[in-house]
Amino acid sequence: MLRSIREQIDTIFREDPAATSMLEVLLCYPGLHAVVLHRIAHSLYGLRLRLLARLVSQLVRWFTGIEIHPGATIGRRFFIDHGMGVVIGETAVIGDDVILYQGVTLGGTGKDRGKRHPTLGNRVVVGTGAKVLGNISLGTTSRSGRAVWWFTRFPTIRR
Repeated sequence: MLRSIREQIDTIFREDPAATSMLEVLLCYPGLHAVVLHRIAHSLYGLRLRLLARLVSQLVRWFTGIEIHPGATIGRRFFIDHGMGVVIGETAVIGDDVILYQGVTLGGTGKDRGKRHPTLGNRVVVGTGAKVLGNISLGTTSRSGRAVWWFTRFPTIRR
């Protein structure tokens, strides 16, 4: 776990030129707090302690403004910059080295069962305010701006 936290901190220093010290990052980066605590909630979710996992995720949401469902699968070196309003749904899958900016939604489009949230490949960047909705895939090294991606009839779109 400590190695994972260190990797998250290194990612912040690599991706955010405003980061000035380790103490600042540890105390003032809600994206770091959300990702680290999501990993704990995700472990609880995997152990079928779903209510406890949801409670952890709701506390994180209350403190950070970032909502990550404990069922979401997140890769390494995931960075949420200015994370207020970020929402990540239960069946979302996020690859390695992904960056999300403020106000991004990785959401579903209805009451479908099964895989209903987006999949982001490795090295994907999703810009401020983007809404990526439905069971779609943004391939490796994709960049998405402020646009609505909503595909219910075509479940996998690859870029």
